[in-house]
Amino acid sequence: MEKTIKKPVEEKPTVGKADRRINAILSVVLGVLCVAWIYPIVMIFFNSLKTERAITTSRAFELPTAETFVGLKNYIYGIQEMDFLSSFWYSLVITVSSVVLILLCCSMCAWFITRVNGKLSKLMYGLCMFSMVVPFQMVMFTLAKTADSLKLNNPYNICIIYLGFGAGLAVFMFTGFMKSMPVEIEEAAMIDGCNPLQIFFRVVCPILKPTMISTAILETMWVWNDYLLPTLVLDIKTYRTIPMAIQYFRGSYGKVEMAPMMACIMITILPVIILYLICQKYIIDGVVAGAVKG
Repeated sequence: MEKTIKKPVEEKPTVGKADRRINAILSVVLGVLCVAWIYPIVMIFFNSLKTERAITTSRAFELPTAETFVGLKNYIYGIQEMDFLSSFWYSLVITVSSVVLILLCCSMCAWFITRVNGKLSKLMYGLCMFSMVVPFQMVMFTLAKTADSLKLNNPYNICIIYLGFGAGLAVFMFTGFMKSMPVEIEEAAMIDGCNPLQIFFRVVCPILKPTMISTAILETMWVWNDYLLPTLVLDIKTYRTIPMAIQYFRGSYGKVEMAPMMACIMITILPVIILYLICQKYIIDGVVAGAVKG
């Protein structure tokens, strides 16, 4: 008779009482932090549905009632009267052009740095890392004068300035990920007759997808919400991005109209939240791959 060999039963790790208590405490603490983080956004949404008087009085932290609820009146007023759509268009143009330029140029630069191991590539990598250390306040006045002389003071050319400030983080993430990529894949494509551009766009870019998406989200949140750089470079009277328009959200006699401002803030944060929710599964993978691998 054939003997049946029994496989040893793997014992599942048991969770002790101390670990359960720690997990419960951490869950409570993180839950409180999430509520504290979301609370300002919820209050902005509720206040965007109230009257101006309700916001400027002690009723700002109350829920909308039949007396204070105005519906979408603040949203319509903010879009029509404050020329919010033009500011939205300028922010959209600046964000899309800047992020696309950063992804394209920085991914190519990182590919050159990882595949050409020379003094020039090391110098380029060092300069990109150094740009992450230099505070913006040290160069903002010189930058504003340079932008005026080079005609970069409009929404269609300011992306070049954002490329310079966003290259440090993007090159760092792309370089860290590309160091883990096997060179044999690119060599096989070269043997098949691909030139360097075909290798980059057909072989390297599909592999870089998680890092590209995570970098795009981080750069989008930075450019979309940036206030200082457009204020220094752009002409405030001609071009106003969304943060600039919200800052100058004033009515008659210089009075700040809080209710339409709250409505426009909700419109502003909505695209970034939607983008983050769609692409959130790539963020952790891309950041970990770009910062740890290699």
